[in-house]
Amino acid sequence: MTEQDNNKKIPISVFIVTLNEEKHIRKVLASVEAFDEVVLVDSGSTDQTVTIAQSMGAQVYHQEWLGYAKQKQYAMSLCSNEWVLNLDGDEVLNGNIVNRFADIVKNDEADSVRFWRNDLFIGKRLNALSKRPNNHRLYKKSKASFDDSNLAHESAIVDGNELFINEEFDHFGYNTIRDLTDKNNIYSCLKALEKHKKGKKASLLKLIFIFPITFLKQYLLQRYIFSGTRGFIKSVIVAYYAFLKEAKLYEYQENDKLPPL
Repeated sequence: MTEQDNNKKIPISVFIVTLNEEKHIRKVLASVEAFDEVVLVDSGSTDQTVTIAQSMGAQVYHQEWLGYAKQKQYAMSLCSNEWVLNLDGDEVLNGNIVNRFADIVKNDEADSVRFWRNDLFIGKRLNALSKRPNNHRLYKKSKASFDDSNLAHESAIVDGNELFINEEFDHFGYNTIRDLTDKNNIYSCLKALEKHKKGKKASLLKLIFIFPITFLKQYLLQRYIFSGTRGFIKSVIVAYYAFLKEAKLYEYQENDKLPPL
């Protein structure tokens, strides 16, 4: 971008849903200051999240928790720009990806954009040879919607052309073993309930094999082996998360058989 372009706000609305994100929200908001609008929807933080966000110029709204997909759909509806960027309260952009976003919007290169996510774990990124996840987070509001049948790991459905770019952002939400396991405990309940509602069934075979298969896939095929001890630990946690989803699905099935209290 030219110097003149840099003096203008990029016509993208950033929307963020939060609950007690004071640990990271300041650096998150600092990383999106080049964008035209930041909409933050908070569901009842008891820390300094709201105060920090207001002091940094974000438009702050309160909304009792509706569920991941519905909460993000609501936050997106508050955005005034056609291009919107979905971030969590622990995700931080860098200058390169911000500049790339500006070019994409200026040249109308696509309807949505997918890019790499760096999960920090025990203080740093995994080895560059370990496979990274990617996320679909930048898109045109008029073409995007969230499926509220997805109770966790929700992503917008976009009717249009998707562009993948070789850029990245940092995610701090899985940095500690405690943070990751706490989130996995919540997400596994939601994903198991989602499966249960869709009529999917647990089985003993799945319960036996899901852990070792997921571990080997993560450790070898996803190349976490190159990340040493941290890669081994994270592979075990990922495998246990897969096991929890199946175990909780079984629990929901069994609870359905119990007589009402």
